[in-house]
Amino acid sequence: MTELAPKYVVAPSPTSDGARGASSGGTSTAGPVGRFDRWTEKRWFLPLGEAVASVAVALGLILLCTRIDVDPVSRIGQVSGLAKVQQYVALIGLPVLALLLLLAHRGTLRHYRVAQRLVCAALVGLATGIVAGGTAVALNGTPWGLGGQEGDPGVLMGMANDMMRHKSLPGVYPPLFPALLALWAKAFHHGIAGVGHALKDLQLILSALVGPMAYLAWRMLLRPFWAMAIAVPASLVFLDPIRPYSHGSMLVLLPLLAACFREVRRAEQLPTRSLVLRGLGFGTAFGVMFLWYSGWYLWAAPGAFVLGLLLFPWRRGRVAIKRALILLGTVLVTAAVIGAPLLYQLVRLGATTKDRYAYINTYLDPAYVLGWASDRTGELSYHNFPASGELAGQTGFGILLLLGVGIGVGLGLRNLLVRTAGFVLAGAWLLRFHFASRMEQTQAVQLYPRTTWIIFYCLIVLAVLGVILTYERVFGWIRGTLEEVAPDRAARISPRVMSRLTAGLICAIALFATMGGSWSANRFMPSTNPGVEDMGLDALRAHMQQLDNGKCPKYSPYKGKQACRPINMKLSAYAFVPDQPHLWCANTGTAEYQLVCGRGSKH
Repeated sequence: MTELAPKYVVAPSPTSDGARGASSGGTSTAGPVGRFDRWTEKRWFLPLGEAVASVAVALGLILLCTRIDVDPVSRIGQVSGLAKVQQYVALIGLPVLALLLLLAHRGTLRHYRVAQRLVCAALVGLATGIVAGGTAVALNGTPWGLGGQEGDPGVLMGMANDMMRHKSLPGVYPPLFPALLALWAKAFHHGIAGVGHALKDLQLILSALVGPMAYLAWRMLLRPFWAMAIAVPASLVFLDPIRPYSHGSMLVLLPLLAACFREVRRAEQLPTRSLVLRGLGFGTAFGVMFLWYSGWYLWAAPGAFVLGLLLFPWRRGRVAIKRALILLGTVLVTAAVIGAPLLYQLVRLGATTKDRYAYINTYLDPAYVLGWASDRTGELSYHNFPASGELAGQTGFGILLLLGVGIGVGLGLRNLLVRTAGFVLAGAWLLRFHFASRMEQTQAVQLYPRTTWIIFYCLIVLAVLGVILTYERVFGWIRGTLEEVAPDRAARISPRVMSRLTAGLICAIALFATMGGSWSANRFMPSTNPGVEDMGLDALRAHMQQLDNGKCPKYSPYKGKQACRPINMKLSAYAFVPDQPHLWCANTGTAEYQLVCGRGSKH
C-alpha cells in the first residue's frame, strides 16, 4: 500500500527509502484481460481517472446542493438543508461503496484494484464537497459570499477591485487569488459591481477542490487508501470556506516537498533531460503555490532547508553532486522566476510589515497545537478553551495521536515521508516560539498562531505513517511466521482477504467523511444566537448585504424591518487603517482589554 510510485500496482517492491511497500488488498491482476483492462494498463489512464472522479464528485455535489431551497437563517431550515445534503451524499456514495464491496467479495482482483483507486478518489471529493454543499445551503437566497463585504472578504474584494482599476497591490499579500477573483468577476459578474458575487463562486468551488488537491498530491507518494486516509481528515479539519485557497496550499506543500526530495536522492540515476524536466515541473508548482499563498513557505522553510542539506548527495561522488545541483538549480530558478513579483515585495517590504492582530489563539498556551478557535469565538474564551484533558491537560485523542507519531518516527526514521513531516514540524515549532516569545517586546504577532495548522497537519501525517509502518511490520511478521510453522494458515492471508479488509475500512472512512463534512458545514450556518459572534456570523452578513436593486436578500433577517447594508463600490486594499505601534486585541471586552493586551495598550 505504500510504494512510492503509483505505477507499481502488482507486487511490493523496495521504495526509495529502502523500505518495502505492502501489497494493497486486491492488487493482483488475476483474471481475463479485456479491452477495459488494456486501457487500465496505460500509465496515464488510472491517474487521470482518479483526478476526474475526485473533481467531478466534488463539483457535482455542489451543483446538486445549489438546488436545495430552504431558509438558512432559521435553525429548522439549516437542519433540513444539511439533511438534504446528506441525502444526496447517500445517493452518490452508497452505490459506489456497494460496488466496491461486491468486487472485493465476488469480482476479479484486477477490477477491484481499479475500483478501489476510483472510489478512494471519489470519497475525498465527496468529503469536501459536503462542506462546500453545506456552505451553498448557508448562502441560499443571497448572491454574496461568506462575510459579505466585511472583514477578510472585504479586503480580498478590495484587492481584486484595485487590480481591475490597474493598481498594484499594497504590502506582501500573495497576488494570485485576488487576480483570479478579478478575472472571475470580469468574466461572469460584470467586473467591480459583481466582485462579491464572484467571491461566493470561488469560495464554493475552491472549498470543494481542497480534498481532491490534497489527495492527488499524496498520490505521488502513497497508495490510494493511505492517500485517502490522510486527505480526508486533514481536509475536513483545516478547510476554511471563507479562504479555502490558503489551507489548500498547505495540504499540497508537504507531499510536494517530499516528492521533490525523493527526486534529489535519486538524481544520479536520471538523465540530464529528465532532471531538467522534473525541475521545471516542481519549480512551476512551487512558484505558483507561492503566489497562491506564501505563508506556509515561511513555516516550512527552516526544516526543509536542513533536511535538504542532509539529503544532498555530498559523499556520492562528483556525478551525483552535479546531477543533484542540476535538479535543485532548475527547481529554484523556475520557482524564483514565477514567484518574482511577490519575492520583490517581500524583499522590499517584508522587514517592515507587521502583523499586530491578536485574538483568542494568541492568548492560549503556546504549546497547545491540537486545536484551533476562530476569532468568531462565540462563547469561547481563553479561560475555557481548550478543554483540559485527563493526563496533564492532554486529551485521549491527543495521547493516541502522539502515540502514532512516536511509532511513525521510531519505525520510519529513515523513511523520506517521516523525515519531511518531522523536519517541517520541528522548524515550524521553533519559529512559533520565536515569534511568540518576542510578542510583548515587538508588539507584533507575525501570524505565529497559524503554525498550529501546519504542526497539527504534520502530526496527523506522522500518525498515519505510523499506522502504515505498523501494518507493514506486523503483517509481514505474521505472514513470515505462519509460512514457517503453518503454511496452510499463511495462505489464508491472501490478496482477496486483504481486499475485503481494505474495502471495509474504506466504508468506515466514508462514514467519517460524511459526519465530519456535515460538522464542518454546520459551523458556517448563519448565526442563530443573537448578540454572539460565532462562526456563523460570516454567512449571516451575506444575508444582510443589499442586492443590486437595493433590497434585502430573500431570507435576510432585516427583510421588511430595516435596510440592509449598502453595497460599497469603492472597496480598495488601500483604504484600511495604517499600522499602529501596538497590538490590536480582539475577542476581549472593554473591562479586560488591558489585562489581556497589556496596560500600555489602547482599546
